[in-house]
Amino acid sequence: MAKDIKSEICKLRKKSTIAYLASVNEAGFPQTKAMLVLERAGIKEHYFSTNTSSQRVQQLLKNPKASVYYCKPNRFKGALFTGSVQVCTDRATKALLWRRGFERYYPGGIDDEDYCVLKFTAETVNYYDGKLKNTTLKIEELTDNG
Repeated sequence: MAKDIKSEICKLRKKSTIAYLASVNEAGFPQTKAMLVLERAGIKEHYFSTNTSSQRVQQLLKNPKASVYYCKPNRFKGALFTGSVQVCTDRATKALLWRRGFERYYPGGIDDEDYCVLKFTAETVNYYDGKLKNTTLKIEELTDNG
């Protein structure tokens, strides 16, 4: 069963150009932001690029708990990953997501101090298949090592 769900989640992620990242603000309220999907490797780790100076990064530095949601609204399918975020400013991680054209937003290039990568590490995933079936699994149940 987990193998079938993993396959469905991987298909959903592969077709997603946008994911929704939710963090917690200082008052304890969730805040959600649409993020471009630039990477699709693995099911446990998800990467997003953003501005180091952003409100989102400041929230995640104070409270790394977060969720990432991928969906196909017209099919009522969705995968909600829950876990934590690490703000990465090292060159190797930043290079992972760097794209031609980013200079427009980060004039200092890959080494621009306002460019960072958010590394989300999932602990659980809740998958809704559009058929009134909702399944929550620990991420280890979907990994090759788990």
